[in-house]
Amino acid sequence: MAGWDLTGSSSSASGAEKAEALTVSQAAEMAAGALNTIPRITVLGEVTGFRGPNARSGHCYFQIKDESSALDCIVWRGVYDKRLFDLRDGLQVLFTGTFDLYKPTGKMSFKASSFTLAGEGLLRQQVAQLAEKLRLEGLMEPERKRHIPAFCMRVAVVTSLSGSVINDVKRTLRRRNPLVELVCVGSKVQGQGAPAELIEGLRRAASVVPAPDCILLVRGGGSFEDLMTFNDEALARAVAASPIPVVTGIGHEPDNSICDMVSDRRCSTPTAAAESVAPEFSELVAALDQREQRLQNVMVSQVGNAASDTDAASERIRRAMRTYLDRLQLVVDNASTRPCLTDPTNIIDRRRIELSQTLDRFVAACDRVQERYAADLDRLAPRLLSSTSSFAARRHALDLASSGLRGAAAQLLTEPQSTLARDAAALDALSPLKVLARGYSIAYDGDNRVVTQVSSFTPGDELRVRMADGDVFGTVTSVSTHA
Repeated sequence: MAGWDLTGSSSSASGAEKAEALTVSQAAEMAAGALNTIPRITVLGEVTGFRGPNARSGHCYFQIKDESSALDCIVWRGVYDKRLFDLRDGLQVLFTGTFDLYKPTGKMSFKASSFTLAGEGLLRQQVAQLAEKLRLEGLMEPERKRHIPAFCMRVAVVTSLSGSVINDVKRTLRRRNPLVELVCVGSKVQGQGAPAELIEGLRRAASVVPAPDCILLVRGGGSFEDLMTFNDEALARAVAASPIPVVTGIGHEPDNSICDMVSDRRCSTPTAAAESVAPEFSELVAALDQREQRLQNVMVSQVGNAASDTDAASERIRRAMRTYLDRLQLVVDNASTRPCLTDPTNIIDRRRIELSQTLDRFVAACDRVQERYAADLDRLAPRLLSSTSSFAARRHALDLASSGLRGAAAQLLTEPQSTLARDAAALDALSPLKVLARGYSIAYDGDNRVVTQVSSFTPGDELRVRMADGDVFGTVTSVSTHA
């Protein structure tokens, strides 16, 4: 019997067979090369065992599977950072990438270079994007939502008239409050053309006369695809723009559509929507009884407070009037004791006495002033006589100084007067007016400049001639020079 070595091959194997065997590294290299020849492909699968992003590297590791197979998958950090949604277990995702072999362990994996949602996941992503768009526009803000009356007496319902929902709404309103008037507007609630019919139904419900207190937009439960009608952007905008407040009851408790987000009130089911706008009779009676009791309590309290305030005000008025009358009585009593009222002549007698006293003081003051002025005059007369005794000597000195001043002035002016006379005679001798007086004249051109040569004139030039007693103006007719 042939023996076996530790590698599991027969000890009798030929040397040629050993030469053809590959090492593990070579085999792994061959497998990696074969995988690299597979082009980029797109794989549809469900995410399972998702781990990531890794705290250190940021890469994601998981498997994608279908009913019979599973495949290891890797999403690098750079690819995952560009994602439009987060990966998690259970999502149906389309992965695009290539196969790769990790040579140290021989483990094959699928490296995804991009991924997108598939099926219902894609629909949910689109709905989420539309919801975020409308939220940024402010259509979901609580401040925008309108108040819905607590007791609606007229309600319009927009839904399918062939389903059980309309019957549930009618039964609920009839049970809770049969006084509520119901206006039914039929419309498709799923399928092609349903959003347009619902928009038209909202318009018709809002145009009902008299106008309803609110509009119920309702439908029964269904799959996510069945409820996609109520995720339509045009329908959501019509709900937000409706002039009548809109209450939605779409599907069941977990369901939440965009129309629910933009409506003025969201209820979990159509029945809950009907109940929210139609309180029961017992609730109305209890509320009326409670308000009646509150009104009675408030009225009793207000009447008691008003009575107390009236008594207190009456007492304050009595005290104020008594104080005011006492003050007036005191004023009258004080006035009745005044002398002008008890004896009117007393005022005249007092004024006469005051006038006599004033006259006496005035006469005495005049006498004292005259005496003081006479004494001052007597003291000033000798001083005036003594001050005028030196006037004669001072007048003589003044005459001597005046005579000396006139003589000095005559001496100072003699020489300048002689010089001025000589200069005047010389100036008169040189004056051109003297020359003009002897029969000479001065010629001026048109610019009023003195001209001494005939070459400065041409025929037609203006000419002015200055003579002893005036000027002569003319025009040059011809020019001639002396040889």
